[in-house]
Amino acid sequence: MLLACKMLLALTFGLAPAIPQLSDDIAVDAIKPHKGRNYYESRGDIVWDVPTDRKMIALTFDDGPDPRYTPDILNLLRKYDAKATFFVIGKRIGNYPDIVRREVKEGHELANHTYSHTYFSGSYSVDKIKKEIEQAHDLIVRTTGYKPQLFRPPGGYYNDSIIEAAKKQGYLVVLWSWHQDTKDWRSPGVNQIVNKVLRNARNGDIILFHDHVEGKSNTVEALKIILPALKKRGYSFVTVSELISNSMKLIPVEQVK
Repeated sequence: MLLACKMLLALTFGLAPAIPQLSDDIAVDAIKPHKGRNYYESRGDIVWDVPTDRKMIALTFDDGPDPRYTPDILNLLRKYDAKATFFVIGKRIGNYPDIVRREVKEGHELANHTYSHTYFSGSYSVDKIKKEIEQAHDLIVRTTGYKPQLFRPPGGYYNDSIIEAAKKQGYLVVLWSWHQDTKDWRSPGVNQIVNKVLRNARNGDIILFHDHVEGKSNTVEALKIILPALKKRGYSFVTVSELISNSMKLIPVEQVK
């Protein structure tokens, strides 16, 4: 995690970081990469959650923007003074540019979730992965002026090629806390989503939601319960980048290598 924090600071201050998931749709135990979580996490290549003694949680939303649900989610976030990170799909940005502009205007973080939501589950080349990241990046920047620094591979897949492609584009790979995969894309029911989050909430969680799903979503109704309940427990809702930055003991910039 310390390496991941250094990488984020390096990105923020324009320094070159040293090159020292798992699924929004796939069950954790269904993906067994040759190199597992311990390997990538120890190198600072991927962030799953952020150990901290502060009562901070990062809410993340994948696959949007969506005109049916994203505006309602933004309204709820504003009501509870919550910031979130939206992992957006490039090709959806062109259809709903005003929504992503609103996300930026209201202080949320935009992050890259590829251009076409491609699952890098096979033997994809670094160049192919890089192109997906680059297309989405360019659309985000052109539409909002915001330069994202975080990348989440669709399906939560991870391997050396994905890490290399992300780093070449200046991105840090971020997944989510394994105990906070709400599987809301399945529309499992409001109570199931609420129970998953509230029963497992802990400092430094990165919670996975979706603001775009096929069919009817339970996410908005679940958030109406989750947000006030966690706020009552003393949690604040921050972007992933803020969560990572606040986990550090203020490492001086000159030490970031």
